[in-house]
Amino acid sequence: MAKLGKRTRAAREAFAGKEDISVEEAVALVKANANAKFDETVEISLNLGVDTRHADQMVRGVIGLPNGTGKTMRVAVFARGAKADEAKEAGADIVGAEDLMETVQGGTIEFDRCIATPDMMPIVGRLGKILGPRNLMPNPKVGTVTMDVAQAVKDAKGGQVQFRAEKGGVVHAGVGKASFDEAKLVENIRAFVSAVAKAKPTGAKGTYMKKISLSSTMGPGVSVDVAAASAE
Repeated sequence: MAKLGKRTRAAREAFAGKEDISVEEAVALVKANANAKFDETVEISLNLGVDTRHADQMVRGVIGLPNGTGKTMRVAVFARGAKADEAKEAGADIVGAEDLMETVQGGTIEFDRCIATPDMMPIVGRLGKILGPRNLMPNPKVGTVTMDVAQAVKDAKGGQVQFRAEKGGVVHAGVGKASFDEAKLVENIRAFVSAVAKAKPTGAKGTYMKKISLSSTMGPGVSVDVAAASAE
């Protein structure tokens, strides 16, 4: 067994015996043990009672976190003409059409969010096998296929988070930075949990939210009381 470092041992000791605690307690614990040399992301994972192999049990959505994510979001936009100009003016990092498609096909993906106007989807559709697995494929259900590219870019830059249930029914997202005030992290977490709750699919049976855990990028996780986290 690999020898644990002092920081890792200390963090595990601090988390020992802590289960199903309140959001406030979890945030305080995670912040106190986020001791890496960079500003760690506070991450949330929700284990949902869904089977994503069935279309009527897929969970996906988007939420604008009230206090942002603390992350600099790189945004690419597939658009032409006036819409391309709008995207650039709104702050998009990369704007293009066939040229951008070729760049992505070549293996260069220097963006965290991809937006497209509807007329660009025949081009973007060719990138499904590349963008899909990275959760970067534009989708009208989360507002990334739209004619209002300027607003979509502003939303992405302003702390909007997309979520989608992965294999096994797990939803994972960053909800802020360890440097955030505790109250702001708590507010972001409650907003995110609420958004996932509202995205409950029609095909979900039994218990929807089974488990919620919180961690920092380099730290261990702690389980959060589901009922307390879901309370408005």
